[in-house]
Order: sequence, then structure tokens, then C-alpha cells
Amino acid sequence: MLKFILRRLVLAFFSIWVLTLLAFAVIQLPPGDMLTTYIEDLESGGNRFAAIQGSGQVAIEQGNRLREFYGLDKPFYIRYLKWISGFPKLDFGDSFLRRGTSSESKIKVTELIQDRLWMTIILAGTTILFTFLVSFPIGIYSAVRQNTIGDYTATFVGFIGISIPDFLFAVVFMFIFFKYLDLSVGGLFSGDIEYEPWSVAKFLDMLQHLIIPVIVLGTSGTAGLIRVLRNNLLDELKRPYVVTAHAKGLSHWKVVMKYPVRIAVNPMISSMGSLLPNLIGGSVIVSVILNLPTIGPILLESIERQDTYAGGFLILLLGILTVIGILVSDIMLAIVDPRIRMWNTDQ
Repeated sequence: MLKFILRRLVLAFFSIWVLTLLAFAVIQLPPGDMLTTYIEDLESGGNRFAAIQGSGQVAIEQGNRLREFYGLDKPFYIRYLKWISGFPKLDFGDSFLRRGTSSESKIKVTELIQDRLWMTIILAGTTILFTFLVSFPIGIYSAVRQNTIGDYTATFVGFIGISIPDFLFAVVFMFIFFKYLDLSVGGLFSGDIEYEPWSVAKFLDMLQHLIIPVIVLGTSGTAGLIRVLRNNLLDELKRPYVVTAHAKGLSHWKVVMKYPVRIAVNPMISSMGSLLPNLIGGSVIVSVILNLPTIGPILLESIERQDTYAGGFLILLLGILTVIGILVSDIMLAIVDPRIRMWNTDQ
């Protein structure tokens, strides 16, 4: 087991290093850089600086100074090495979402996303908990009570959850709550408590506002896991060892929970690797619609404006979450199913 975990850890660290290179390169694939739009605004007189100076040449000179200040005039490999050299100190570079020409006016990527990152983790963690707590019992019930009203209902709801996009669910919930319940759906806090220090009242207010986002973001994942668990459990219930266990007089639920469920749950554990990054990456539009203080809107803005360091770090973060999720799911699978440990030992 220890060799299995060490092998997975080495592979995870190598994968993260490759991800740093890919994340830094992907954000720079479109033509131009994060100063291109800024220079165009200056040249067209789109801000106060251009209005005062009134010169396209001055705009270009200002842009060149900013390009030198942010190190964008350096080769790709130098900028990449400079970027990753700050990782041990948790320095992921300066963001251009808050433009500036001096050290006083620039903002660090960590400072830009730190509050939103915690809110994102809380929202994603709550959604994952909701997904597994709902899908696990419904999937088992739907398989054990096949072709009953409960099974048909779960299957129908599953089809609806998979087929309707999350952002459409968000719009529907907003309409229902505003039209019929006279409630505003948006944000994670009430307006009068959002900027107050943390307290029990603020925590309870956040939990109340989490209900709608968690349902919206967790519906499709829950529906998918229900179908996966149901189909795998149906296959296991037809195995000869289940028939033999019943013939020996074991109770039905004891037979189901002790053997078939442990095997049928493997695909659910495997899906953990992609569930967390999919929630964060897939919640961008939902976060914009529901006005959620997550990293989704910042990721969208960073990509649109080619903010190299902020966008690169957020893309890297999604990749790291995927690697961590796969690592955790592999370890959990090895614990649940000893055959995986034996297979890896023989390789």
C-alpha cells in the first residue's frame, strides 16, 4: 500500500509540473497580451490619460513602459521561470486586473483571489457533500427496487438533471423565488451582513444562501452518480455470489450492502477526480448569474483580458484540483478494493 501511494505521489508531482507549463502557455495562445487592449484604449482616447495627452505615440510609449514593468518584453522561458520561482513563497505574480505602473498600485494574484478562493472551496465542498449524500441512497434504492414508482421517479428526475444546464436551473430558481416567494436569490450573504466580521449569525446567513447554489450546481452531478450507481449495482445483483448468499439465508439488505454495494461504488469514487474541478470550472456562468463571490468570474475576466499570471494560476489551480482528486480517488479505491493494490504490486 505504501509503495502504491508513493508511486501515485511521484506521478502527481510530475503532472503538476507539466500543468504549470501548459497553464502558462495556454493563457498566451491568443494574439497580443494583456496590455494590447489597454494600449488600444489609450490610442482611442478611452480613458483620462489619453484624453489629457491626446497622442497615440504617447499611448504606445506608456504601453511599452507597462510591458517592461510587468516583464512582458522578456522571452517566454524567462517569464515562466520567474513565475514558478515564486511558488515556494506563495507568490504567483502580479495581476493586471488592477492596472498600475508602480509597486504601490499593482496587486498580487493571491490578494486578488484569497477571499473568493475560500468561498469557492466552501461552495464546492458543500456541493460535493450534497451530491454524495443524495445520490448514494437514491442510487441504491433505485437498483434494489427496480421497476417501481420510486425507481421510475428517480430515473425521470435523473434525466431532467442531466439534460438541463446549470445556468438554466439558476435562472428558473431566480424567477420562482422572486415571482412567487418575493425573495431575492443572489450572493452568499444578505446585504446588511456581508461586510461584517464573522459571527454565528453571518455563518447561518451564509448557510441559508448556500441552498440555491448547491442545488443548482449539484443537480447534474447527483443525477449522473445516481445512474452510475444504479446501473453498476443492477449488474452486481445478478452475480452468482448474490444468489448464493440469499440461498444461505442472509438478509436481503445485508447481502446488498456487504458485497454488491462495495463493488458498485467504485465508479463513484473514481468520479471524485473530476467532480471538484468540474464544479469550479462549470460554475463560472452560474456564479455570474447568481452574483456569487467565487473565482469563476475572475477566471473568465482573466482569460478575456489575457491576464497572464492571474489566468495562468487559476487554470493551474483547476489542474491541481484534478490531480489531487484523482490521487485521493486512487487511494480510496485501493482501500475499498484490494484487487487494485494487488494489480499495482504485480506491475
